[in-house]
Amino acid sequence: MNCMDSKQPETGLLGPESDSQRTLYPYVTGTSVVALKYKDGILMAADMGGSYGSTLRYKSVERMKPIGKHSLLGASGEISDFQEILRYLDELILYDNMWDDGNSLGPKEVHNYLTRVMYNRRNKFNPLWNSLVLGGVKNGQTYLGMVSMIGVNFEDNHVATGFGNHLARPILRQEWHENLSFEEGVKLLEKCMRVLLYRDRSAVNKLQIAKITEEGVTISQPYSLKTHWEFSAFQNPTQGAVGSW
Repeated sequence: MNCMDSKQPETGLLGPESDSQRTLYPYVTGTSVVALKYKDGILMAADMGGSYGSTLRYKSVERMKPIGKHSLLGASGEISDFQEILRYLDELILYDNMWDDGNSLGPKEVHNYLTRVMYNRRNKFNPLWNSLVLGGVKNGQTYLGMVSMIGVNFEDNHVATGFGNHLARPILRQEWHENLSFEEGVKLLEKCMRVLLYRDRSAVNKLQIAKITEEGVTISQPYSLKTHWEFSAFQNPTQGAVGSW
């Protein structure tokens, strides 16, 4: 028998790992997360839409979760990758608690961990398809940062992901100040979320606002914003646009 007749498994140029492609193309995604510091802690807002391609398939997706005692995480992007990140963080918090030494991971440590995870997966060309917002309060110090799917990260007094980075940040730069009360912070976040609802096709009018202080995390029940769609630009959005349909 000719040895050439025997079938050999084809592993390809990249080896057997090339057969496993996870979230190289995101399927169910969430849109913007917006967060800011206020005088007592951190406020964060996200809607509850989950888009299957360009279709708003799910309208009750929670994209903000408490992490340990001192941190709050919000995510835009692929929902299944967000669930994988939450699994990583559950293991991290459990390992930290097992030491039982009276210390616990603060928001800065959790944010640093997430930057390493995202950058590591990016270097493997198998990224976690998310942009993450991590805020928290520990020992009276508020912390707010974000990290992108390729590991780009920074801290600021207010952050946003997705369309919010283009449409909400200008509002926050103009109106945010360090002595914001809880009511003022909520009102400012609602203004940002209303603009995103008008301008982002992936946004849905069902949102949650979460706060984290020294006392812990509180996430609101879902609610809707009052909207006004009678603006002339909404009635005929392509009027005056050259070459439009």
